[in-house]
Amino acid sequence: MKRIFPVIVVLISLSLLGLIVLQLSWFRNLHEVTRNQISNRISDAGIAVAQDLAKATRTGQVLRLSRRSPLGLGSEFQFRLYRQPTIEEKFAMEEVQGKIRKAFDRQNLDKLKFEFAVTNTNDDYEMYSAGYEKEFWDTLNNKRIYLPILPENLENETLPNLEKLIIIVPDIDQQVWQSLRWFLVGAIVFLLIILAAFYVTVRTLINQKNLSKIKSDFINNMTHEFKTPLATISLAVDALKNEKVLSNREKTNYFRDIIKEENNRMNRHVETILQAATMEKQELKLNLQPLALHDLVQQVLDAYQLQLQEKNAQVVLQLNARQDRILADEVHFGNLVSNLVDNALKYSPDGLHLTLTTHATANNIVLRVQDNGIGMSKESVKRVFEKFFRAHTGNVHNVKGFGLGLSYVKTVIDAHKGRIKCESTLGKGTSFLVEMPLHKTI
Repeated sequence: MKRIFPVIVVLISLSLLGLIVLQLSWFRNLHEVTRNQISNRISDAGIAVAQDLAKATRTGQVLRLSRRSPLGLGSEFQFRLYRQPTIEEKFAMEEVQGKIRKAFDRQNLDKLKFEFAVTNTNDDYEMYSAGYEKEFWDTLNNKRIYLPILPENLENETLPNLEKLIIIVPDIDQQVWQSLRWFLVGAIVFLLIILAAFYVTVRTLINQKNLSKIKSDFINNMTHEFKTPLATISLAVDALKNEKVLSNREKTNYFRDIIKEENNRMNRHVETILQAATMEKQELKLNLQPLALHDLVQQVLDAYQLQLQEKNAQVVLQLNARQDRILADEVHFGNLVSNLVDNALKYSPDGLHLTLTTHATANNIVLRVQDNGIGMSKESVKRVFEKFFRAHTGNVHNVKGFGLGLSYVKTVIDAHKGRIKCESTLGKGTSFLVEMPLHKTI
């Protein structure tokens, strides 16, 4: 797993990078192709409008000369003079704008913005749209086309100066991208889905790797935790086989107490593992009943008298809360307090100073369990309630356990609708604050 994990991450990363590069290249090509297509359609639409305007203005006024013309032309000769009306004389600005809009619609450019102008034969403006002057000078972002309005029955050489239709498409690149927005949105969404899948895959692999490490640590810890009491029981049983020990009642009781204590320790380990299995299946069932928190704390401390004496512990009780009635499961909540006291014992050197205080607010009671142990870093405080997590023990060696105690504590307090908070300073000690709703009798 250690070797294949980096390979998987590198391969997936390269695949994603290649996919992103290909998509960017595809977007650029698509933009260029679409821009050319739109430019061609703009030109086709403009030519169609120019031809339509030319047809409407190609009919001229005819001037006929009589047979007795002073010019002396023959009677069979007829001379006609044409006067071409201008676009301005034939159409209003709104009409020309409507023709361009319809031509754009026929070319599927219905959402394309444009400005236009019509110039006369002297290149003076006959008409122009409202935003034409503003967009005329921006040649970098705008597309501009000039279309001569050429009557069909005349040659270019006959009329060198023609009216012109000028069409400007503002910010054509932006409008092209806007026309492609759904393609872009779809591509980005699928890319994000792939990135999310990549993240989930890597996260799962990391979790599996951590889980494998946790599993190995758990098995090692469990083996050590069971091996030690089993070895002690075995030695005690061998000692009881000795006739000198059997004849000495005091020694017999001593070894018997050792066997009983080690057996109780094994039972606690089994109970811890069973609690973890129960939490994993989310089968924590509570038998809620009114309890006096102060009495419960005192019972837990009485059960830890031997361990506290071994640590030369000084216990300070400041149970100041006037109301201490809570609605809780006696077994699970007792285990919660027990785990907090046990945690202080494990992570404190000789000369433990353990302080348990309570105070009540309007609706809650707060229990603080504080020690002067090795403390924890900020990172460890964030993870202290995670299953199987064990903080670094510093100079305190042989700290035993499975890393399940505080995870169980968090599960129990959540099941009771309470809250727990950990405060710790490395090298100075740790404090746990348990807040529970008061049970108020009517």
